[in-house]
Amino acid sequence: MAVGRRHYPAGMPPEPPAEPVPVTVSAPADGTPEPAPTLARLVATAAAVAGTSSRTAKIAALAELLKGLDPGEVEAAVGLLTGRLRQGRTGVGWRSVADAAAREVAPAARPRLSITDVDAAITELAQHSGEGSASRRTATLHDLLARATADEQRHLGGALLGEVRIGALEGVLADAVAAAAGRPTEQVRRAAMLSGSLGRTAYLAVSGADLDAVGLTVGVPVQPMLAATASGAAEAVIALGPAPVSVEVKLDGARIQVHRFGGPGSEVRVFSRTLADITDRMPELAQIVAGFPGGPLILDGETLMLDEDGAPRPFQDTMSRFGSLGRTDLLRPWFFDILHADGADLLDAPLSVRRERLRAVVGEHGIPAVETADPQQASSFAADALARGHEGVLVKALDSRYAAGRRGRQWLKVKPVHTVDLVVLAAEWGSGRRTGWLSNLHLGARDPAVPLGEPGAFVMVGKTFKGLTDETLRWQSARLLELESRRTRYAVHVPPVLVVEIALDGVQRSTRYPGGVALRFARVKGYREDKPIAEADTIDTLRGMLR
Repeated sequence: MAVGRRHYPAGMPPEPPAEPVPVTVSAPADGTPEPAPTLARLVATAAAVAGTSSRTAKIAALAELLKGLDPGEVEAAVGLLTGRLRQGRTGVGWRSVADAAAREVAPAARPRLSITDVDAAITELAQHSGEGSASRRTATLHDLLARATADEQRHLGGALLGEVRIGALEGVLADAVAAAAGRPTEQVRRAAMLSGSLGRTAYLAVSGADLDAVGLTVGVPVQPMLAATASGAAEAVIALGPAPVSVEVKLDGARIQVHRFGGPGSEVRVFSRTLADITDRMPELAQIVAGFPGGPLILDGETLMLDEDGAPRPFQDTMSRFGSLGRTDLLRPWFFDILHADGADLLDAPLSVRRERLRAVVGEHGIPAVETADPQQASSFAADALARGHEGVLVKALDSRYAAGRRGRQWLKVKPVHTVDLVVLAAEWGSGRRTGWLSNLHLGARDPAVPLGEPGAFVMVGKTFKGLTDETLRWQSARLLELESRRTRYAVHVPPVLVVEIALDGVQRSTRYPGGVALRFARVKGYREDKPIAEADTIDTLRGMLR
């Protein structure tokens, strides 16, 4: 069974080839190679995209794939390339994939699956419910994997788990869709933004539909606008100045998008950052928005839980509500943007106009903010937000449009970045363009209660594969293989001798790791071979960072 990351023997595995071998099946009598089934072509293209750092080459390879597909396969193909399947949740998780691996589902000898075959099987997986659904889902999964080659098994495993890492973000794929369909890139990007689905947009584009007719629709969530980063609030004001800007509290909560279909009391739907419908888990948010004045609405905001004294609760307390029903602890919404009001789209209106409309609708549920051109006032506002337990601030140009799904320089987020020195305990083999390298690091903090050299002297607090350059990956892989003490199915374990500097946004409580904390948005700054492990940060230091 080839699902998941590969397992390599001792010794540095070779780097992945820059150009994958073209996939064909047996040639007909005239000697012309017969095109491979469409899933094999998709997997070969994914390998080619993962094997190059050239954006132009990625776009060309993806466009060539899409042009060769039947329009009816395009939406499913985009899902398989991004790990965002059109069926949404399928009920297949790590345990299901691990079970398939444990049973060693033998791969097919030659490619024979089409994308249509795979899409039908995934639809069947998603439809299994009720008594006995787990066993039926397992049978469907194993049947699909038994019809796939080893490479196809690996790709399907990643797609089902939402972990396809081929170095092709949705922006690259959107450009490939435009190239394949002969459409302007911005037209494709905007249609994907408004429809909330790049896969559906790709289908419309290659089918010749009028993409300009795709509009904002209440009940259809759109990708949220994202912010770039700035080192400080004053710097952000200067960068966006000299005109006044909006400086808003950045809550340590969860992004929400709320749609109301009509006037007060009408139906409300709540969507997560990933555009999942979470209305049933957030009835208190729907109730609040149902009471707002006016007509149909689309609002962008955050939600989080508060202590009895009004202080923000830790982020994971909020996130625990997203995965459960019937909880009695209440969430409160804060809204910072309005995309649609009373039948009118506001995406292209400047933020100053949108803020005025927002205040009239949401009242006390608007995000705390100040409009200023003074860098010092912005810094003071940011310091006060941090002192009250918030994550930082967002600085926004008042003439900015809402660029859904894009990360522009018109919105700048400012939040403190911490660095800690931790010890490498293990590393997992990479996938995609990192195949053949040890990538995802297991990180440990020192436990001062346990003497160095004894078991338990370092407590695992998280993992990260971010921030690693190709040069660092090569060095890291060779060094960790030299130090290898033991090996499990997916990871190489090493003695705690290497100190690595990690940047992170903070820590949160966690039952996943024995130290009771986990790193938030951790990324590698660099190895500190100059530091002995005795100088690594302690688990007490990380616990002290809990809000």
